[in-house]
Amino acid sequence: MKQLNNIKAVTDALDVAMEKWNEVVVYGEDVGFEGGVFRATEGLQKKYGEERCFDAPISEAIYIGAALGMALNGLKPVVELQFQGLGWASLQNILGHMGRMRNRTRGKYPAPIVIRTPMGGGIRALELHSEAMEVIYAHTPGIKVVCPSTPYDTKGLILAAIESPDPVIVLEPTKLYRAFKQEVPDGFYTVPIGEGFKIFEGNDITVVTYGAQTVDCQKAIEQFEEKHPDLSVELIDLRTIKPWDRQMVFESVKKTGRLLVVHEAVRSFSVAAEIMASVTEECFEYLKAPLARVTGYDIVIPFDSGEGYHQVNPTKIFAKLEEIINFKF
Repeated sequence: MKQLNNIKAVTDALDVAMEKWNEVVVYGEDVGFEGGVFRATEGLQKKYGEERCFDAPISEAIYIGAALGMALNGLKPVVELQFQGLGWASLQNILGHMGRMRNRTRGKYPAPIVIRTPMGGGIRALELHSEAMEVIYAHTPGIKVVCPSTPYDTKGLILAAIESPDPVIVLEPTKLYRAFKQEVPDGFYTVPIGEGFKIFEGNDITVVTYGAQTVDCQKAIEQFEEKHPDLSVELIDLRTIKPWDRQMVFESVKKTGRLLVVHEAVRSFSVAAEIMASVTEECFEYLKAPLARVTGYDIVIPFDSGEGYHQVNPTKIFAKLEEIINFKF
């Protein structure tokens, strides 16, 4: 076991994958000699050579398209988009080709591609460096989307993504890259794509979240349960945004009768909206209060001086928990 933070867990996962599969190639802007903007690929070029870990030109459309060509010819490309907001030029290849390749070729050519990219704010970066646009990828058939919150899950989900025959987008919360360390097993293991993780067991409210907000939710729930020692909150880290763990969420809501969904992405047409609609369809007769959400606002991400007003935080989550538990029909 090693004590790793999230960024080192990314490096460890890539190292294990490159050792296990000769077909794995890792590239992106500054990924080779520099080790990437956050140093996630540090040391990989020196260990595996310039043919397997290299710099890409500043042209996301081209190098994501190249990944598709590599995958169709037997490689397992793992591509780093330096920031999510810099990847819009790549969407034609991701949405228009990558996600459709298995269906388009009637299963003859899957597309084993992994795209890693930082996600979200919290480090006072520029607005194009702080976005959380997971719903665009999750909305696209043929694309899986994962978002780990711990070093253990980061390594396990990246290895599961590389093992997957289909394209996977790995969203890495920027705020958590160096936030804390955790024991991570040596060698190869996977965290199954599509399985959530129950952080807290509870009986009165279900909170569903992922990414950086798992930490905010834990703080808010601890504060809430300290004020209400007779109540308990069940906290679910989705870990995979698509396909999300519907069974775990439904079973929890049927037990508690209340649901709060928390994420930093904008509210309208969001992951929260999808989960709340699904819970309404499947669990309506169990509900004791209106479904609720704490999300980012429907605005362009503010510059760093306004980031604190926009970001989800424990205070906002705590206030919503109070509102839910005090609701009366």
